[in-house]
Amino acid sequence: MTTSNSEKSVYILGISCFYHDAAATLIRDGEIVAAAAEERFTRKKHDNSFPTNAIKYCLESQRITAKDLTYVGFYEKPLLKFERALFQHISFFPRTLKSFVVTTPFTVTNKLRLRKVLKKEIGYRGDVIYIKHHLSHAASSFYPSPFTEAAVLVADGVGEFATTSFGTGTGNELKMKGEIDFPNSLGLLYSTITAYLGFAVNNDEFKVMGLSAYGDTNPKTNIYYPKMKKLILQSADGSYSLDMTYFSFQYGERMPSTKMLELFGGPIRKPGEKLTQTHKDIAAALQMVTEEVILSILNHVQKVTGLKNVVLAGGVALNSVCNSKILAEMKFKDVWINPDPGDGGASMGVALYINHSLLGNKRRPFETTYLGPEFASDEIREILEKKGLQYVYFENEEKLMETAAKLIADSNVIGWFQGRMEWGPRALGNRSILANPGNPKMQDILNKKVKHREEFRPFAPAVCDDNLNNFFVQKYLSNNLSRFMLTVAKVKNDWWAKLPAITHIDKTARVQTVSRDENELFYDLIKELGKQTEMPVVINTSFNLNGEPIVCNPEDALKTFFATEIDYLFLGDFLLSKHNAKIREE
Repeated sequence: MTTSNSEKSVYILGISCFYHDAAATLIRDGEIVAAAAEERFTRKKHDNSFPTNAIKYCLESQRITAKDLTYVGFYEKPLLKFERALFQHISFFPRTLKSFVVTTPFTVTNKLRLRKVLKKEIGYRGDVIYIKHHLSHAASSFYPSPFTEAAVLVADGVGEFATTSFGTGTGNELKMKGEIDFPNSLGLLYSTITAYLGFAVNNDEFKVMGLSAYGDTNPKTNIYYPKMKKLILQSADGSYSLDMTYFSFQYGERMPSTKMLELFGGPIRKPGEKLTQTHKDIAAALQMVTEEVILSILNHVQKVTGLKNVVLAGGVALNSVCNSKILAEMKFKDVWINPDPGDGGASMGVALYINHSLLGNKRRPFETTYLGPEFASDEIREILEKKGLQYVYFENEEKLMETAAKLIADSNVIGWFQGRMEWGPRALGNRSILANPGNPKMQDILNKKVKHREEFRPFAPAVCDDNLNNFFVQKYLSNNLSRFMLTVAKVKNDWWAKLPAITHIDKTARVQTVSRDENELFYDLIKELGKQTEMPVVINTSFNLNGEPIVCNPEDALKTFFATEIDYLFLGDFLLSKHNAKIREE
């Protein structure tokens, strides 16, 4: 059904898909009203298919249909990308024959016939606006930023040709001024080492970042640092190129070449194989080189543009350790990154570009990351009743807060499912697993019994914005980044022993700051926990099993709850327990 004001409203739909992290974003009269990744609905991690479910959610959230869409934008130029793939195939034929045969039909059927796909999947019959991939990334971070003007840096695996690009944003104008092209790619360097270390490409790069803290982080003593430097040649202007003799991603199924295996002195680690100090030192060397390259590029960008602020986008912008170095060591006044700087976020970027650059509409600051589906109490109750599950219902929000905080303080692990789902890959307090950061055993408990993942993986803290300086060193923080859990900070010395479950081996933590304006319920819960423990800090990790997307709906939450050793589950106003102990509402 179409709302009565649909004729007056301008609806812009942005889409990203057919590579990885398919997503959709909907803008109504200049306001971002809905955004979600397809994986949350299909339950396929990094789902790259056409985001039918995400689009349907966006449309249904406004009670409109595809006929009400004014514009639809796509996050790259398929013909240009196909040109690059064709050039790559010809350059390395016959070694690229297998991959070309596999990928070409998919590209021709889907990307190059997108209008037919849109008509078939959602009934849209209008035109599609295509913009370059890196421009979509740039728009995703510049237009929602609080800056009237800013330098822009995009770094990822590869767009059509570009892998790293920079530009400037002023008002509604966004201009890209320079780029580095495929196969020279900082993102693909990081992914290649991720593959060498036995982790999944386009999925586990953040694991390598976490592992790097366990390695030798001194470039003078890490024996793999000078070897890592051989892979990438840096110039004085910040540009770089890869020594392609160490790589085979441009033509083969395996990303590291035989020469790289010889350089690092060992075979590719098998998934699940024990991590050695060598692996940790290689991860540390990669992280150091990545930071050097990014800081060098940004130093050049700052000199060229003379701008005080910078926005980052592309998958490399998810490297929160590098982001903290930018804050601590660069002369930029502040940094802003979209909550989803990767390909999913590019769906937001193309919609924003249409709204601001093409239509000239006034920019708005990014108000909330809670842009996904939500479920009313009646819906949740009906699901629980149908499944015959026992629950406690809280009519009083204060009692719910007190109960949840008490359970966390007593070192129970709770599932926390509230309000609208977050936008981006981080759980930010609405689809979260929460626990006591003061329990020294909690990291092991969560990794082994709940998340089913590697023991070295750290957990992030959430803290109220007005308590931030009590626990963490401000030098490494910016509310623009910590709001979305996109930076790490040093834990203050007095709190290392008191907050062991969130303090990484290098005494840092990937902090989320929570404001009451943006998430009143989560803020109040942390404050209540502080009253009970004198530490208003909570472990906040994503509500999902290892290898699965974050939960989207109550059914997902219940499935994950029963598949893990989570002790309690808060589904909106309802509480479920796996224990026999009686929960009583006072």
